[in-house]
Amino acid sequence: MTTLALASLSRRLAVLSLACLTTSAALAQNSSYEPQRGQAGKDVIWIPTPDETVTRMLQMVEVKPNDRVFDLGSGDGKIAIAAAREFGARATGLEYNPDMVGLSNRRAQEAGVADKVQFRQADIFQADFSSATVVTMYLLPELNLRLRPLLFKMTPGTRVVSHSFTMGDWAPDETARAGYGDVYMWHIPANASGSWKLSGAGLPDTSLTLAQRYQVVSGDAIFGELRASLVRPRISGAQISFGLRDPKGQLWQFEGQVAGARITGTATRPGQAGVPFEARRNGEASPIAATTAAAEQEASQIAASLTR
Repeated sequence: MTTLALASLSRRLAVLSLACLTTSAALAQNSSYEPQRGQAGKDVIWIPTPDETVTRMLQMVEVKPNDRVFDLGSGDGKIAIAAAREFGARATGLEYNPDMVGLSNRRAQEAGVADKVQFRQADIFQADFSSATVVTMYLLPELNLRLRPLLFKMTPGTRVVSHSFTMGDWAPDETARAGYGDVYMWHIPANASGSWKLSGAGLPDTSLTLAQRYQVVSGDAIFGELRASLVRPRISGAQISFGLRDPKGQLWQFEGQVAGARITGTATRPGQAGVPFEARRNGEASPIAATTAAAEQEASQIAASLTR
């Protein structure tokens, strides 16, 4: 080997050695990192969630082993780790602080759930968490409102749980107080608003007109010149139910599932077996939640009120 080649090889080995030392130092620094209560983050300060609050959050959204949990702003990783360790789910934490990401991955390794949990450095407003069946968060109210339009694009039935803070005028499906914090849970509802043509079940030609705001639905059935309000209509995720009194005065109970512009399910009358029904939407659905612009404005107003 020539002197020039030896010199070149020596320089490459020196660079490689320096890179290895730098990487080792970074890993050593990361392995010793511990967050401080109240430390500043991108949009929030870090306050750890009490263990009893974490458990109650995951109980309320009924986490199962086949769930995919995304924790938005995952901090030290305890919610995602608990979802895997205590409930057997696969979980992903999205956290902006890379030191927190390193800490969380280390703790997942120590907890023996590194095969089920991963943590990624990410901006929650840019990241893709659309595959989630469960979303957990401990953010500020204005951040929850900014997330709300993104959440309403998710699959109906997705469960969302928040520690301490609500979603503006979107009322929760369930609440609790665990530890020193309140917990709020929602199901992402399907959009059942609009005009529908109902067929099957032995009913005469029937039109349905449904209005919906978040998970609260109301509406009427129209039989020619007869208009009758729906009885106790309810929607939870993709599941819809309502009572309907036909022109003969018989009260039917409908249980179905909303899938885009189609509802299918079973209708029953007292003392009779259920029969299938179908409804198809005519035209477009109406928005059931605030638009992105409206949510951003509401979030700005809340943020301004908190700084006064």
